[in-house]
Amino acid sequence: MTSGTPPHDGAHTPATIRQLWQLLEPIHALVYFAPESYDEAGSLGYDTAERWPLYFAFRAAPLGEVAPALVTSLFYSFTPSMVESYVAQTWHTAPAERVLTARASAVDRALRSVLGGRIDSPELAEAAQLARGAAEATPTAGRPLAAANAALPWPETPHGVLWHAATILREHRGDGHLAALQAHHLDAVESLVLQAGVGAAPVAAFENRRWSAREWGAARDRLAARGLLAEDASATEAGLALRTAVERLTEELAAAPWAGLTAGETARLAELLLPPVLDVVGTGLLPAQGTLGIGMKYDYAS
Repeated sequence: MTSGTPPHDGAHTPATIRQLWQLLEPIHALVYFAPESYDEAGSLGYDTAERWPLYFAFRAAPLGEVAPALVTSLFYSFTPSMVESYVAQTWHTAPAERVLTARASAVDRALRSVLGGRIDSPELAEAAQLARGAAEATPTAGRPLAAANAALPWPETPHGVLWHAATILREHRGDGHLAALQAHHLDAVESLVLQAGVGAAPVAAFENRRWSAREWGAARDRLAARGLLAEDASATEAGLALRTAVERLTEELAAAPWAGLTAGETARLAELLLPPVLDVVGTGLLPAQGTLGIGMKYDYAS
């Protein structure tokens, strides 16, 4: 157990918390890839030839019309120049309030399309209720993206509730993940290089964060000097141990929202989430190789 973190009961082991994130993340992520999102963003005037204008607008809108510097600090893995290039135009295109309305409409339309008849099922309503219970228990001190989303009104439909809960919980986890990376002395590009080094995704998958070859190479050299990468840029035993420690601390910091759910309730939520998640993944809209390492398994017991 990492020093200074509260103990977990049997329902909230790091592995359980990671599993819940792995199931909730595709529900949230759909909004950045669905055709309905491009449609809504286009109606606001955003360039829809690529997804980044809608991504930065939709994800940053709960913060209000903030400056690129704040978004850069919270969207840790992107190059500052990339964030600046998109966010500088975001609020000139549409105010945050209209972006949030468009985001909610995109979520509603996309989930209705993907989930079909499942949209009105008692199972989806039950999943939404359980996820909302965890989201409403989410502590937001020091968690700006979680706090910004938690301050928004709850949707009225079960699928809207499920998406909103997934968003609060994933942003809470993400805010904590940045703290875990910094606690282990990994800057933004180093975190990606080590992620590639442990095999979470091929190097090419990280190119959309737009770090230059020089910046990537310098980060690789810094990690190698710490004994974390081998000559072929794969993680050494020490590198894998460090990445495992980062992920374990991330899960520990993500535990608090789940304190009100029993082991049976978290298991039931996982069971209920699997069908809609398979629906989302089955669309083929989400990238086969993401940068989050969502499919990675870590040995937290070692």
